[in-house]
Amino acid sequence: MAFTPTEHQQELINRINALKKEKDAIVLCHNYQRPEVYEVADYIGDSLALCQEAAGINARLIVFSGVYFMAESAALLNPHSTVLVPDRQAGCALSDMITAKALHEWKKDYPDAAVVCYVNSTAAVKAESDICCTSRNAVDIARALPHKQLLFVPDKNLAAFVAKQLPEKEIIPWQGYCPIHERLSPEYLLKAKEMHPNAEIIAHPECTPEVQAVADHVVSTSGMMKVARESSATEFICTTECGMIQRLKKELPHKSFFTVCSVCFDMKKNTLEKILSSLENEEFVVEVPEEVRPGAQLAFDRMFDLMAATDDEDRARRARKSFGVSSE
Repeated sequence: MAFTPTEHQQELINRINALKKEKDAIVLCHNYQRPEVYEVADYIGDSLALCQEAAGINARLIVFSGVYFMAESAALLNPHSTVLVPDRQAGCALSDMITAKALHEWKKDYPDAAVVCYVNSTAAVKAESDICCTSRNAVDIARALPHKQLLFVPDKNLAAFVAKQLPEKEIIPWQGYCPIHERLSPEYLLKAKEMHPNAEIIAHPECTPEVQAVADHVVSTSGMMKVARESSATEFICTTECGMIQRLKKELPHKSFFTVCSVCFDMKKNTLEKILSSLENEEFVVEVPEEVRPGAQLAFDRMFDLMAATDDEDRARRARKSFGVSSE
């Protein structure tokens, strides 16, 4: 069933859309946001898609309806726009599980390793890393690097997903995790399958390896959209933040989606009221410290360069060049 805003929500939506035009503002919205927030979004997507959109936006203001590290990435990638967050307390438990200082010390034990940093991290952690990745491109990024030993931060489950597909690499994980995905068990997932026997199971790679093992597909949130769109199945069980099924229902109303995951309360801190206030008062401004910017920018630039490759061989060549490694 399509989402229909209440009268009050529609009033807020109209006011926000009018302010966007008046103030030359763009709203970026993560897939996990409330369905009513989708109604004011100019772009909806996963972390990678929103990073790509942020880099190319030509607007005075960017309101980022997601969590703080995402808005920080937008501020890093688009220094010409002012980036605002509706709620500066919208954080990320996974991102909080590692600090730049801890990573700096950990690297000393592995001088020959490259650090692959999941984008679900602060700009300061990215600055201590060699290259960024997302859940969508993590395997391709890790495969392309000339290093045999990779430190993967901060998500241990995404690291396990990468390691399973790249046995030739030594993937050493930081022991971080997303609580929303970590708490899900295979037993709970199989019970959902009993209730919906014709449904295909789509798991996020932030889930545990045990959950990934019983899924039909293990993909990023954008991958979930692609799988659901292209599959002949009409029912799907999605193991990610529960808001994702609202996004799937919006795009594919002729199919059915069920969630067995939990609510990310940080993602849900963003509301229409807070977005309106953010636009009205032009708050809260997100800034990346100047001492952090160059290192974090390099980690992003390397990721985008590898993503622009035409195939695995080209990606590996670009990686060798970026890290100053001979092709011989």
